Amino acid sequence: MLTDDKRITDLEHKVAVLTRLSEISAVLNSTLKVKTLLNQIMEAAVEIVDAEAASVLLWDHKTNDLRFAATTTGAGGQALIGKPVPLEGSIAGTVLRENRVVAVDDVMVDRRHYPGIDRATDFLTRSILGVPMRSRNGNQVIGVLEAVNKRELPWTPDDINYLSIVASQAAVAIEGAQMVGALQKANEELNQLDKLKSDFIAIASHELRTPLGVILGYTSFLQETNDEEVRELATKVVASALQLRRIIEDLTNLRYMEQNESTLHREPVPLGEFLTEVIHDILSLAEAKRHRLQYVPPPPELKVSIDRIRMGMALTNVLNNALRFTPESGRIIVQTESRDHEIWITVTDSGIGLNRDQMERIFERFYQVEDHMTRTKGGMGIGLSIARAMIEAHGGRIWASSAGLNQGSTFTISIPVVE
Repeated sequence: MLTDDKRITDLEHKVAVLTRLSEISAVLNSTLKVKTLLNQIMEAAVEIVDAEAASVLLWDHKTNDLRFAATTTGAGGQALIGKPVPLEGSIAGTVLRENRVVAVDDVMVDRRHYPGIDRATDFLTRSILGVPMRSRNGNQVIGVLEAVNKRELPWTPDDINYLSIVASQAAVAIEGAQMVGALQKANEELNQLDKLKSDFIAIASHELRTPLGVILGYTSFLQETNDEEVRELATKVVASALQLRRIIEDLTNLRYMEQNESTLHREPVPLGEFLTEVIHDILSLAEAKRHRLQYVPPPPELKVSIDRIRMGMALTNVLNNALRFTPESGRIIVQTESRDHEIWITVTDSGIGLNRDQMERIFERFYQVEDHMTRTKGGMGIGLSIARAMIEAHGGRIWASSAGLNQGSTFTISIPVVE
């Protein structure tokens, strides 16, 4: 029969253990570093069940064996990290295979004891308590937590209960840390792939420009010949070469798909001066298609805070889109309007127009208005998505409107005004 002092001592011990378990839970939930987690697990296991050492063995699904992930078994313990323990012929293997607790007070009389580990270290195993570490949903055992050499045998039901709680907490924490680690690795691989993609596009674009320049140079000479047939064929070659150059430029501009404010070099820019420069750059293309380009300049004092190069590229892409999808001898109007603290730049064309369901999709990457099997306008379908990325990086907006097919389109760009 227990005395009052003994009951008090047992109660104090249980309170101390429960407090320690609570502390462990807080620590395990506050870190995602696997090594830190394992160290906390083993320290807690040794302390709670009053053992000499502890080990965490995780199941390797590739080799179908257990491997030491961490251990406190003396100076030679670090040499065990990564060492395998067979599922057959070991106490830890029995715990994993049968998904149950195994308590052995004397390993010398237990056939399941695997002596290979003792031979590899200066540690002598006398007793083992092994508990399964179950996954978050409880359907799979991911490893085994072992406490080794209890100072006062036998292993008790409290030892089993407490170590099982530690193992459950540890399994959830380790699983979470492994998932985060796998996600970080995947992100690193994606970043590397993205860099490889960008490098490849840059190299390929550079290598394509050189022979294309030679082709354009020689065909330009051929266009000046008096032979009408040769001149006509040379004109077709030039048109195809120019289309190829547009594709190369689109490839080069792929890197501008992801824009943010930190990549911009903003400055106060007179809006009229900026628009005049952009329109001048595309004027020759408009004349080549015999378009009537009307420009209504804004008041000279009006300024916007923009990265001149990035916003110029965005507006150029919008204008090129209007030129491409407006039949010859069409009309394109560029004008501005003040709206509170914004300036609206509108580009209106008399082109092929848009269906209602296309007005948002045209800003998606690689979206083509025309069917890819029958399209005649060319391009990769990234100009408007690049324009939107650059405009939104400026804190602005872009949207399209149209009365319907063959009734033209209007693209509106909203940019904050410099006060």
